[in-house]
Amino acid sequence: MSDGVYERLGGRKGIRAVVNDFYETLTEDDELSGFFEDADVGRLKDAQTEFLCEAAGGPESYDGEAVREAHVDVPLEPSDVRRAVAVLRETLESHGVSEDDVDAVTAVIAARERELVADGTP
Repeated sequence: MSDGVYERLGGRKGIRAVVNDFYETLTEDDELSGFFEDADVGRLKDAQTEFLCEAAGGPESYDGEAVREAHVDVPLEPSDVRRAVAVLRETLESHGVSEDDVDAVTAVIAARERELVADGTP
């Protein structure tokens, strides 16, 4: 994903706004909030912002843990990942992101499902 997606999302500032709203919804979601009870949400927002900025073709580079290692102690199920992707989709749409760009961004996360789930393997 690139081809101007970073710019259309509003660069780092726009992506951070999406990430802030995304995590606000995740931490209040009936199905997903439990995963964030003891989490450093500020650190998660920083990492997600870097990840999405890089994935969208921005100048930032994600230097965090590999997806599997970052989620190894998080007992996510495939349904949890799909719910998080749906929340991300809703958040992007609420920010006026085009359908094509919403599809591109959510595809990046959805493609990592196997790495995110509890029984996933790298």
